[in-house]
Amino acid sequence: MKMTHIFFIICTLFIISTHAAVQDFCVADLKAPESPAGYACKPETIVTVDDFVSTSLRFSGNTSNIIKAAVSPAFAAQLLGLNGLGLSIARLDLAPGGVVPMHTHPGGSELLLVIQGTITAGFISSANSVYVKTLKKGDLMVFPQGLLHFQVNAGGVTAVAFASFSSASPGLQILDFALFANNLPSKLVETTTFLDDATVKALKGVLGGTG
Repeated sequence: MKMTHIFFIICTLFIISTHAAVQDFCVADLKAPESPAGYACKPETIVTVDDFVSTSLRFSGNTSNIIKAAVSPAFAAQLLGLNGLGLSIARLDLAPGGVVPMHTHPGGSELLLVIQGTITAGFISSANSVYVKTLKKGDLMVFPQGLLHFQVNAGGVTAVAFASFSSASPGLQILDFALFANNLPSKLVETTTFLDDATVKALKGVLGGTG
């Protein structure tokens, strides 16, 4: 058999096996724990169209809280068909005076689209360079993966935006909550932030922290 024929057969088998391994989708099975690769797949025999549809972002979130903000996610845990696809979305509602404090998404980058009101947003690079812009309806801003960023309502009316992510589960860590809303001892917070004892305890009191 000629080498060209052997090569052709090998290539054909490779293509067939590659296509056989490809799935159209992997709808999340929430009965199994989430792993770094996402959720396990629900059996295709019980997948329905509702696994690919969400109506939750039609509705404004509850902004009656300390930050006057609400984030309504459509991540893999809420929209099961997103599992494994590497994208997701969330709705952001910011009441007047509302703010999303400094936070990061360790699992993905964010693209913010303002559809109502005015939002001042920004991020800080790993070189501590600051990038800030006031956004109006129709404006977009991107926040690279893992960098600290924030959003503030810059107008007198409720602002609404949609944030898309380059991950089905981008994750979220809010800096203020990480420092002051848990049981990290106050002395360690003071040492690592250079804040005085009274300020740390006051912030822990506001955010529900102990220690």
